[in-house]
Amino acid sequence: IVYNITNISMFKYMKPTEIQQQTFSKYFYMGLIKNDPKIIIQIQSHGIDARLEALKELAKLSADPTFATEFINMEGIGTLARLVESGTHFGEMLAFTLTAFLELMDHGIVSWDLISLSFIKQIAGYVNQPMVDVSILQRSLAILESMVLNSHSLYHRVAQEITVGQLIGHLQVSNQEIQTYAIALINALFLKAPEDRRQVRNRPIKAEMAHQLYVLQVLTFNLLEERMMTKMDPNDQAQRDIIFELRRIAFDGENDPTGTEKRKAMYTKDYKMLGFTNHVNPAMDFTQTPPGMLALDNMLYLAKVHQDTYIRIVLENSSREDKHECPFGRCAIELTRMLCEILQVGELPNEGCNDYHPMFFTHDRAWEEFFCVCIQLLNKTWKEMRATAEDFNKVMQVVREQITRALAMKPSSLDQLKNKLRGLNYSEILRLRQSERMSQDDFQSPPIIELRERIQPEILELIKQQRLNRLCEGSCFRKLGNRRRQEKFWFCRLSLNHKVLHYGDLDESPQGEVPFELLSDKIPVSDIKSVVTGKDCPHMKEKSALKQNKEVLELAFSVLYDPDETLNFVAPNKYEYCIWTDGLCALLGREMGSDLTRSDLDTLISMEMKLRLLDLENITIPEAPPPVPKEPSSYNFTYNYS
Repeated sequence: IVYNITNISMFKYMKPTEIQQQTFSKYFYMGLIKNDPKIIIQIQSHGIDARLEALKELAKLSADPTFATEFINMEGIGTLARLVESGTHFGEMLAFTLTAFLELMDHGIVSWDLISLSFIKQIAGYVNQPMVDVSILQRSLAILESMVLNSHSLYHRVAQEITVGQLIGHLQVSNQEIQTYAIALINALFLKAPEDRRQVRNRPIKAEMAHQLYVLQVLTFNLLEERMMTKMDPNDQAQRDIIFELRRIAFDGENDPTGTEKRKAMYTKDYKMLGFTNHVNPAMDFTQTPPGMLALDNMLYLAKVHQDTYIRIVLENSSREDKHECPFGRCAIELTRMLCEILQVGELPNEGCNDYHPMFFTHDRAWEEFFCVCIQLLNKTWKEMRATAEDFNKVMQVVREQITRALAMKPSSLDQLKNKLRGLNYSEILRLRQSERMSQDDFQSPPIIELRERIQPEILELIKQQRLNRLCEGSCFRKLGNRRRQEKFWFCRLSLNHKVLHYGDLDESPQGEVPFELLSDKIPVSDIKSVVTGKDCPHMKEKSALKQNKEVLELAFSVLYDPDETLNFVAPNKYEYCIWTDGLCALLGREMGSDLTRSDLDTLISMEMKLRLLDLENITIPEAPPPVPKEPSSYNFTYNYS
């Protein structure tokens, strides 16, 4: 029976168990492909529509390992490769062909070494084309990455056809998937590169390319890691000149002639004002790796590109009291180390990591600009905390939290990052910590959960009484009529004994409470069947209501009562809507489910629990009650009151 099934699309409508599906698919595909190899014939047919449908189906079925085995045994891989090499496929047809090819190869049934050079050239051509379909580009990048990772010989062939410089262009597009595939291919190229080609100094890459690459952790062995792990040589004059330049920009100005030789006696004082730990020989501050020379590179970039900011930070801190002085040099070094840890610089690419920061694609010197933003944040946080030298580690912890929280929001540009950090000042961090501590730590322990469950019915009853009291005060509602210019109003309120709804028309909106005598109509609460809202309301189903906007629809509710009558409402605002729908549900003994009730419940429970736990502040609440002691052997110690 299985062999006689020829309609391949029938398989997707079946929902067998996993074992049944494996057994069925094995015999199904064996019979289908061997006895009726229609799909192989169709993907080579001259009819474009038939070929496209066959390739679509093939792309879906190629993920099945049993189908893949049978299809490959019928030389299906070679057929797809020849279709690609022919260069006659374009658009959707080519995209489905590449998808099927990649799915089949990912099963590991055949070796990637069998791929021909002409196939590689064709795939590389799609990557190098300036205007190529996004789906084709994605699959081409993925195929090249698999080639490089799975075959040493194919690495050399791919490296000859694709250069890192060509892939850089794909990092600057707005499509995040293309950027990710391009990064993956660059990772693969450098992971498989020979040792002598991994060093940046031997790499034929322009400086700006290297900057973009190492910030994004695109390279495993990159310029940033190299600088991070390079110690400063105190005897290297070129490296010492960089420190001289930092001092000169901060204190001597641009036009000072040969000031370095004349002021050697003052160097120690200047280096102290710059915030170096070693005032005599600040080069010693850069001998620890990480961050090594990378920290000095960042400081020099800030001093040259953002000179006003650099001078302001240095002079502002040097003019403070000694105990509140923020050491720029020490902060820059520790901040560089922190940023390397946050961005996992120098670590191997992790396929399971989903951290992706598109803002690093928006600037040629994104790493240095990122450092400049963060060093200003550190200086600002230091002032907000009124920190001293003893608080250095505390400030760095707060800054780390500010940066990680801002990066978690995935800012798309450095300007957006600045805005995010501006909102995460020290007071906001304290508030977030307090909120998270209340929700995650003590408030999740079993005793606190039990206390919350005991308090909740009391709070719900309090909310219910408030809603009913508001219904007793009553509210004014607008009538929906055909004449737009003339508005009519009516008033509704609940009797004090909560047994009757009184309502009646008004000529104008009242300024205060409307007495029951003016409300001629009434509905016994016992006659109310249900309360409906929104589109379920009868007055929202009428033709005239179709002209009303969405806002009116969200404020509409109706009371259904005997005998098949309705009282239709349109609340003046969302607050009144929640008050009345909650109050009517409370009258009917149903759950109050509005957003206002949930908000009030959370607020009141939180306040009540904090009040009850005031005496337990700074006391650890145990997870379980203490054990009951053993029963005493006798009760002779008891007092006889008689």
